[in-house]
This record gives sequence, structure tokens and C-alpha cells, in this order.
Amino acid sequence: MKRVAVDIGGTFTDCFMVWDSHYIESKALTTHHNLALGFREALQAGCAKLDLDMQHVLSQVDSVRYATTLGTNALIQRKGPRVALLTTCGYESSVPLSRGRGYGEGLDMRAQQDLPGACRPDALVPIPMIAGVRERIDAVGNVLMALDEDDLREKIRNLVDRGAQSFVVSLVNAVANPVHERRVQEVLLEEYPETLLGAMPIVMAHKVAGRKGEYVRTSSAIIDAFLHDVMYHGLSSLELNLRESSYQKPMLVIHNSGGMAQLNSTDALQTIHSGPVAGVSASEHLAAEADLGNVICTDMGGTSFDIGLVVEGGVKHYDFNPVIERWLVSVPMIHLVTLGAGGGSIVNYDRMHQTVQVGPASAGSDPGPACYDRGGLKPTVTDADLVLGYLSADNYAGGQIKLKAARAKQSIEEEICDVLDCSVTEAALMVKRRVDANMANGIATELRARGYDPHTFTLLAYGGNGPLHACGIASVLGIDRILVPPFCSVFSAVGAGNMHQLHIHERSLFMWIFDSNTRKLYNDFAAFNTIVEELEEAGRQDLLRQGMARTDIKHRLELDLRYGNQLAQTTVIASKLRLEKMDDVMAIIKQFSVDYGNRFGKGSEAPEAGIRINTIRVQSYVELETVNLSNIKPSADKKAAPTPSGTRKCHFVGHTQALDTQLYERTSIENGAEISGPAVIVSPTTTYLVEPGWRVQFGEHGAAWFMRAGAKAGKAPSKSATVAKNVSLV
Repeated sequence: MKRVAVDIGGTFTDCFMVWDSHYIESKALTTHHNLALGFREALQAGCAKLDLDMQHVLSQVDSVRYATTLGTNALIQRKGPRVALLTTCGYESSVPLSRGRGYGEGLDMRAQQDLPGACRPDALVPIPMIAGVRERIDAVGNVLMALDEDDLREKIRNLVDRGAQSFVVSLVNAVANPVHERRVQEVLLEEYPETLLGAMPIVMAHKVAGRKGEYVRTSSAIIDAFLHDVMYHGLSSLELNLRESSYQKPMLVIHNSGGMAQLNSTDALQTIHSGPVAGVSASEHLAAEADLGNVICTDMGGTSFDIGLVVEGGVKHYDFNPVIERWLVSVPMIHLVTLGAGGGSIVNYDRMHQTVQVGPASAGSDPGPACYDRGGLKPTVTDADLVLGYLSADNYAGGQIKLKAARAKQSIEEEICDVLDCSVTEAALMVKRRVDANMANGIATELRARGYDPHTFTLLAYGGNGPLHACGIASVLGIDRILVPPFCSVFSAVGAGNMHQLHIHERSLFMWIFDSNTRKLYNDFAAFNTIVEELEEAGRQDLLRQGMARTDIKHRLELDLRYGNQLAQTTVIASKLRLEKMDDVMAIIKQFSVDYGNRFGKGSEAPEAGIRINTIRVQSYVELETVNLSNIKPSADKKAAPTPSGTRKCHFVGHTQALDTQLYERTSIENGAEISGPAVIVSPTTTYLVEPGWRVQFGEHGAAWFMRAGAKAGKAPSKSATVAKNVSLV
């Protein structure tokens, strides 16, 4: 297997290369003005480790996979075309009103507690760019009012006169019958063909999101249209750049659904948060191969801290209505919680609580933390780590970046010490304590919300700063076992390299699988199977278009169910792709009852209210070759720890005095060697911090097991589903 996978983060661009039996990791600073520059630099660094020319590598690899932040950056910076919206007449205010509470979505917890003082996000579609179209389709797809084409043409001309550069067509109930949305697209092309105005993107909402919910469906289509130009031109230029370097195959783009596809089969909306999602996919793959059981995925990079859950048994946690930036959308995305807590997170003085506040703003890669000496003036978590002695100033990022301790101390003194009248070390310890508590709080909240006990999970710590703060986070949570996975600093890129090609198609509907009024079970198997067949065929055509063999295509059927008119719905994975007899219906109902009870508590099931299917969803995928990560446990034959390369004074939370801390080079540590804290282990891509009371033992491919005294490496203890215990986060 020969493969290249790249994940572009807010601070670093990570590259993971597979070249037969060689696994290569490399990094470069992200070049936000032109992501291709950082991409090439990281790739060239990886090729240099193989002693191969980049053109030779690209001519031989089976694929180049790419997880990008282009869309995220464009939303933050509001860089996009002037989007126009055509919607059903009378519904023009749906987007500006945003369900009456859209101004709270995407805000942090503190801001959501003061919604009257919250600000609405800047509109991607200004009110003058919204036009109502005379037409009407009812909830089951019947045409109540035919499309008034004369009125439509007049509205289109007015919008073009106002500067429309991209069109969104979102008509009420188009998911039940898209005939009018399709006709609007035809009229647009009749009025303004490509030869007249060029390639003006036309996005039909029923193709972006197949579920009902007019506001979220329209928001999804608007974001997709807003990002279309940036994504298309950015990724196309990157693909052309690769072609100039002898790569002739289509570039594969990672999706936030947990799969990937070629550029011509990718919507812009599907690329948002694709990097962190690749990390969760890598965690799922690792947990299955190495039999880890339940895993908490934590990715601490330079800009953010991402949290995901991988639960034993293959159950995936999706967000079916995730918030992207400040908007609620309607696309299935792997569930993530993102906190503004990374190595580059800026530290401020919190005047209200008279303490330090970490994030959510980040120094990123340009100018970066103050210690980078590239113009950054504000202190960051990395500056605090350097002051505390955890980082090696001359050997950071493999020696590529020389850190300036004087700059770090100066920034902390000006921002914190002068206000709190404390020493630089005391201020840095406050930063360390705060950022670890913030991350532990985020994990504990996520576990409690889903009813899990943290003691039944293994904490998986990856990202460039994951091994540096893992012990601090676990100590706050009371977790005794941490796994730093192989290739931890580029683990999301590993996930990108392990993904399968996958497409998700879904349809929103109103279907009683058990009607409580008539006491009857659903029996129109032909209608149900027809919908599934249509969704399967849509996914099959997506994959065939990308050159996949028909015999390799597989499908998975998922159903969103709810009791009666409850708002809470639960996703059930169907054991069969077709309904053939009543036993198949009963199997779905039984599985729904079990999943609902596990989620909300035994006895909460309410079949007397009836059971509805709201969404039928089909995953179509092709399984591809993956990296083998099964053998990561430490050798049974314990090896002696190597001779330390030196010692230095480090400061730790809970210790009043600096402790003599042993220093090790990662390359000198053998598989099975165990090192007790306090210790600092330096590698070219990350730093492992073994805090007092912890020890670390290394396994294959650089996997590292951190264990508190008395704990053992391996699978966390299995318990019955219990609510997470209260965690003291001091």
C-alpha cells in the first residue's frame, strides 16, 4: 500500500504517508493564505524521510486524501459570493427569523446564558437578496399551486440586478416532491445560461439535505452555496498542483460524515470539521483492532480541543442537526464537541472572577504564541508550558522552531503577573490548571449527557499537544488509563488515510411503524422497500461514478424513530435492508426499545404513544485497505528505561517547589520500556509529559500507555451502563 493523507489544522498541517511497510509522519506550519504551500512543505518533509523525490512518490501512490479547513476559514472570515435565495412566497422571513433563537446557536455556554444580550450572526443572505416564488406543495408531495413561471422570471432578474452570484432554491416540502425546485433550476439556466454569466452555482436544498425542517434545510443549502466557490477553486487548484507533480488520480476529500469521496462528488458543506472527524474515525478503527472497548477521543492541537466518543459495539454518535459556526444545519455529521483550548489558545485575565481565562481565541500559526518570536504578543498555553519547563526551547517541532523563553515570560508578566501580583511560575501554573480543567469539564459534560461512566472509558490523547496535557486532564477526571495512539501528532491524518469511500442519502417522511390508535403494525412493505431501493441506487451511482466496482458496494440502513410526537428521536441500525414479514417490523421495534431505554433509562419507553419513522437513511460505502494498528500493547518482556539525556527543573500542579525531571529522547526508548514520572520525553513531533504519580510504557508504532499507580495497560473495566459520576473539577 502506498498512500498520502494530509490534515490541515489551524496551526499545523499534518501529513501521514504509507510506503509499503514504512509509516512516515511529518508536519509543517499551516499557510492560511495558500494552503497548498503548507501541504507541499509537509509532503516534502515526509518524502525526505524516505529519501525519495516528491514527484516519484506522487506518481506511485494509490491515493491522496485531504482533510481541509478551507470551508471553516471562509465562514469565519465571511469570504464568499453574494448569495440569493428563492423560497416559497410567504416564507421569506424563515431564514432572517432563524426560528426565533438562532442568535444563540454557536455561542459558548456563557453567552447562551445571556441570550437577550447576544448578537445575531452576520447574514450570509441579506434580506434584499431573498425572493418569494408563487407555488405550493403539501406535506405529502401534492401540488396545491402550480409554479408561476412569469413571476419566477421577474424575481430572478431582480436578484441578478442586485448582484446575485450564487442561487439557493429552497421551496417548502420539496423533500416530498422536488418537481418545482427542479423547474426553478431549469428556468434559471434558461434565463442566464452559462455562456452569458459563467458558471453561476445553483444549489437545490432537497439535494443538500433530504430531511424536512424548512429552516435547517435552507440554512444547509445557503452555507453550501456560500462555500462553493472557495472550496471548488481552492481544492481544484490543489488538485492541479498535484497533477503538475505527476499525481494523475482524482484527489479524495474527507467528509464530516466519516467517509470520503472525489472532489466532483463532494458538497462544500461536507468538508466542515473534516479533520477532527478523521481523528474520531481513526479512534474507531484503533479501538476495534486493538480491543480497547469504550474510548474518549481527545484531539488537542494548536487551535482547539476536540472531543468524540467511540462506544463498544459499533454504535456511532451522529449530530443530525449540527451547528456549523452560527447556523443550525440538517446534515448527518459525526458528533464532536470543540473547545477553544489548544496550544495556541490565548490567555487573558478574567476581571470578573479575578483569574485567568484560556481561549477561545487562538494565536494560530501566524503570528503564533509569543515564544515563537513571530510577532505574537499575547500569552498562550504553549508559553505557559515553556515557562513550566515542559518544552525544550531548542528541540521543539524537531528543532524547526526555536522557542524564546524570554518572550513567553514577558507576555505572561504583562497580561497576568502585573494584575494578580504573582510570579511568572505561579501564573503559568494557573494557566495549566485552567486549561486542563476546561478540557476535563468538556469531557465530563459529554459523558454525563449520554449517561456514561468515565471509568469504563480509555482516554485516547492525540494531536500535537495531547500527550503534553493528557495526565493533567485524566487526573481531574479520575481516569487511571491513557493511550497515546501511534503517530499521535498526526493521528487525524492517519484517520484520513484509513477512511472508506462513503455516501449517505436520506429521506424525511411521516410513517407509523406502530399506530397506537388502530393498534396496527406497518405492513406496506413494498412502499418502504421502494424508498430504500431509491436511496441505495443514489449511493450506488455516486460510487460507480468514482470508479468503484458494483460488486464492492455495500449498504447500511438506519432509521430515525420516535415515540408519538416526542421531540427526542433515536437512530436504529436495521439488521436487514428490506422488510419482508412482520417479524422484520417487530425486530426494528424491539431494537428501538432497547436503544431508547439505554439512552433515557429503562422504563422510559412509551409504545402506547405509537412509534414513528421520521427518516430513512442509507449509507453506501466501499471498504478499502487500512493500516494495521492491532498490535499496540507493550511487550510482555519489560525493558529497562534508557539512560536519561539530562534533567531539568519542572513545575507541576499540586507541588510548591520545582521537581527534578528526567529528560528522554523518544528514539532511545524500546518497546516495553517503562518510565516513571516526573519525566519529559521529546520526539520530533510532540512532547510526552509524565506527571508525578504516573508512569508510561511504550508499545508498537510509538503507542504509549500512561497509567496511574496500580492501573494496567489494556481495555478499561466493563460495567453496565450507568450515569457518569459527579466529577470535581477544581
